[in-house]
Amino acid sequence: MTSATSMRTGLCGEVGVADVGKEVRLCGWVARRREHGEHLAFVDLRDRSGIVQCVVEGSADLRSEYVVAVRGTVRRRPPGMENPALATGEVEVGDCTVEVLATAEPPPFVVEDRAEVDEAVRLRYRYVDLRRPRMQANLRLRAAVVGAIRRAMDRQGFCEVETPLLWAPTPEGAREFAVPSRLHRGAFYVLPQSPQIAKQLLMVGGFDRYYQIARCLRDEDLRADRQFEFTQLDMEASFVTQEDVLGFVSEAVLEAAETATGERPPAIDRMTWAEALDRYGTDKPDLRIPTALVDLSEVFAKTEVRAFTAPTVKGLRVVGGAATSRSGLDALVERAKALGAAGLAWFRVTEHGEDGLPGLDSPLARVLSDAERAGLVRATGAVPGDLVLAVADEHRTACTVLGQLRVEVAGTPVGQGPYRYVWVVEFPLFESIAADGHPVAAHHPFTMPHPDDVERMKTDPLSVRSQAYDLVLNGWELGSGSVRIHRADIQARVFSALGISDEDAASRFGFLMGAFRYGAPPHAGFAFGIDRLIAVLAGEESIREVIAFPKTQSGADLLTGAPKELPASQLAELGLRTAQPR
Repeated sequence: MTSATSMRTGLCGEVGVADVGKEVRLCGWVARRREHGEHLAFVDLRDRSGIVQCVVEGSADLRSEYVVAVRGTVRRRPPGMENPALATGEVEVGDCTVEVLATAEPPPFVVEDRAEVDEAVRLRYRYVDLRRPRMQANLRLRAAVVGAIRRAMDRQGFCEVETPLLWAPTPEGAREFAVPSRLHRGAFYVLPQSPQIAKQLLMVGGFDRYYQIARCLRDEDLRADRQFEFTQLDMEASFVTQEDVLGFVSEAVLEAAETATGERPPAIDRMTWAEALDRYGTDKPDLRIPTALVDLSEVFAKTEVRAFTAPTVKGLRVVGGAATSRSGLDALVERAKALGAAGLAWFRVTEHGEDGLPGLDSPLARVLSDAERAGLVRATGAVPGDLVLAVADEHRTACTVLGQLRVEVAGTPVGQGPYRYVWVVEFPLFESIAADGHPVAAHHPFTMPHPDDVERMKTDPLSVRSQAYDLVLNGWELGSGSVRIHRADIQARVFSALGISDEDAASRFGFLMGAFRYGAPPHAGFAFGIDRLIAVLAGEESIREVIAFPKTQSGADLLTGAPKELPASQLAELGLRTAQPR
């Protein structure tokens, strides 16, 4: 047995047949007590490693969640009394003496995974919830994954450097948490959204390869894959290309997955942003879903059906979907409209008719030409029993609407294997045109444009590709990165395209641009969310299940009651006063 201390010889879950006849000292919590006559009790003792049965003679007062120390002798359980559900189920600890180290009130819920407990209650009593095997396993998996990431980065020559938590505002788009300064009244720090600028300064400082298991904070609306506070692998490297960065991060991610699952995933697939949008309707494609969007524009190029007269017609095969009820189909139509489409066409595929053409059950079937009926089925690969969904609209709308329906119809939980990673590359440099006529940066303004597209930044900015890339796992974006701009002339062209004046650039980014004047190497980087990666590897649907003390979806900390008002004296010391509620 391992994990021995002066109080115990080992852990409850480590006791086994090899220990029969040995005296052991164990410490833990009373999981349950079962009376056997007046003077004999079976006590299930639990610690972080598992449960072992202890046989206690006498009338000791032991209740649920009491903290106890037990001394006894390991022996085999009587024949027929083994418990295969426990790792320690072949043995028990007999002739026990028990010392109560701390009493406990009845817990607010049973400390078992099978107990259904409201999440608000779990978070309010998180210290009890953390005793459950599921939470113990999740947080220990987290520690193992972080250890694997560190090993992979160390092995590739990266140096771990901590960057400040009190920082200056950054241009990354998300709302920041402000921290008032006591010594500089009226001035504020912000908590970092990411160490983006700090790590670029490290490259100027010659560190060459940097990484950090970084704590980041963003004042954004919360959801299953987002918290105010989150942890990411943050890395940056000098004298590298995009290919190098993808290789560095892939090595870390695959080692983390192997640590979690015992099996190393295959090399990570890759596709461009344009391909991801066209085939999957999203830049976060879930490759576990076997079907992809198909282009039906040629099928309906000469159509007389008004519903299909649009720049793009996209189709999706739903395997076995013909069994969907009419109310279910109506719900899909309404969902498509809610997502921005003008409508949704559906076709149940039936057996071929006497004319040799595929059978289609749909309100639109009778108005399709024979060529359109045959082309629809041929292009989608549908067979009898399948359902075909089609959206006709502008290209992006048709793709994104049908892409969202693809995910919703499949209903595959993000934490359900297999684990399908994919790199998405060549994102647009600009995402839209603002009201002032200037393009809006899709990422931060330090992203290097694709070398083939630089000349189009003024004439056709929305066609300019960037050297930016995302890593996606099972439909969740794990993280993103890019090759950075290190040349002053290219940075000036990007600032000009964005409508950022020289004065504004100096005010907002002066300390970074000033550093670049002293010799900035070509550099690129990446960051991915460790919480998201571990949630998927743990089979969870929310990152709250792999964080020790998360916030609720409203941003509240039910355990501590935060956020709370500060006393007037503390506000005065900071030079602050709160506005009166309206």
